[in-house]
Amino acid sequence: MALWIPITLAAAFFQTLRFMLQRQLSLKTLTPGGATLARFLYSAPLVVVLITVYMGARGQTWPAFPPAFWFYGAAGGLAQILATVATVSLFKSRNFAVGITFKKTETMQAVLVGWLILGDQVTTFGFVAIGIGLVGVLLLSTPPDLSGFRWRDMANRSVGLGLSAGILFAVSAVTYRGASLSLGLDDPLARAGLTLAAVTTMQTIAMLVWLRLRDPGQVSAVWAARRIAVWVGMMSMAGSFCWFVAFTLQNAAYVKAVGQVELVFSMLVTVLIFREAISAREWIGMAVLMTSILMLVATI
Repeated sequence: MALWIPITLAAAFFQTLRFMLQRQLSLKTLTPGGATLARFLYSAPLVVVLITVYMGARGQTWPAFPPAFWFYGAAGGLAQILATVATVSLFKSRNFAVGITFKKTETMQAVLVGWLILGDQVTTFGFVAIGIGLVGVLLLSTPPDLSGFRWRDMANRSVGLGLSAGILFAVSAVTYRGASLSLGLDDPLARAGLTLAAVTTMQTIAMLVWLRLRDPGQVSAVWAARRIAVWVGMMSMAGSFCWFVAFTLQNAAYVKAVGQVELVFSMLVTVLIFREAISAREWIGMAVLMTSILMLVATI
């Protein structure tokens, strides 16, 4: 088995665990903002230490960090913060598996954004896949206790949060790649580690300032919940690093395809750990949306 496959599976697994822990924190003790801070606060210091040790052990010269690096890093960091807040907020209104599935629309939305803004070429097969994805979103758009579905049912808070999370995660992925490439290093692990260290540090500072001004009690609450919150940071760091490594070893399209196993993990967590029911329409909607995503990945 190629090395990038187990690394991608590990990335999806760590990411599922991280969202699972963030969901629990947001339902019990923290706001979505507090749960988002936990992700960065408990991972940034360790990332900085690890990349410093790595650079020293390899005898590498630290690169000059050009303005483009900080621009892309800050833009990606902000997008990721907003996307995480949206996803954690979504968990309060829909079950865990549906929340993760909505987040996965980032692939579909990234293709559309590239076509509309950058003029990227999209094949007829790609548009068919997007159309199928729209059907999947429609099936997931209404709460499970409602029978039937209508187009106007898509205009609700859950759909707004889910689609916002998807597009923001797509933006963060593109800008993180831009930041990493701007360093001009040949070592992909150094590029990934330095980018991750810089971005998580900026995110931690930004979230601390924001919460201190808008919701100061949450900073203390995140510290009080450190026995669980520290694992959010650890899972975040492990997942992010695995994604970065996988993208350096294999074509991003293949990594994204294997990464869809996160949907399977989320279903298992929903049923076996959270004991939440998944309606027949939600099962069908998730299957349709996953089919659309895999079709789109195949065209990239």
